[in-house]
Amino acid sequence: MQAVQVKVLNPKLTQDEAFSLPTRATDGSAGIDLRACIDEPLTIAAGATHLIGTGLAVYIQDPNYAGMILPRSGLGHKHGIVLGNLVGLIDADYQGELMVSVWNRSNQDFVLQPAERMAQYIVVPVARPEFEVVNEFSDTSVRGAGGFGHSGRQ
Repeated sequence: MQAVQVKVLNPKLTQDEAFSLPTRATDGSAGIDLRACIDEPLTIAAGATHLIGTGLAVYIQDPNYAGMILPRSGLGHKHGIVLGNLVGLIDADYQGELMVSVWNRSNQDFVLQPAERMAQYIVVPVARPEFEVVNEFSDTSVRGAGGFGHSGRQ
């Protein structure tokens, strides 16, 4: 894969020590942390959602890849902070600011701090199959049309 272009939209990302450009926390990290690009602490009421900017635009360009915004497991488990859309899919041709829908699913308010790590971003390959319309499938799988609860506990 070629390099992914990152555009800094908010100068505080390069001028303020609390903020940093996206990096991997460790060599084994799959994603990069996305930080809340806000000027002051933001209280997210229990059950509420807020759309938070990252101050960054990412341009993948190659249609065989897409970006995904995922929740941070610690925030979700300890504080109920997850993504309002559960997973964010970023198309390869999108060039706007990465925005994070932050949802407080807990029953307590949460204060999001400026530059706090609020989500993570990964790049994944995208299969781009051609779709063939058929009247019947070429064979029958073991599962067939079995739906929800078909293979286990109802």
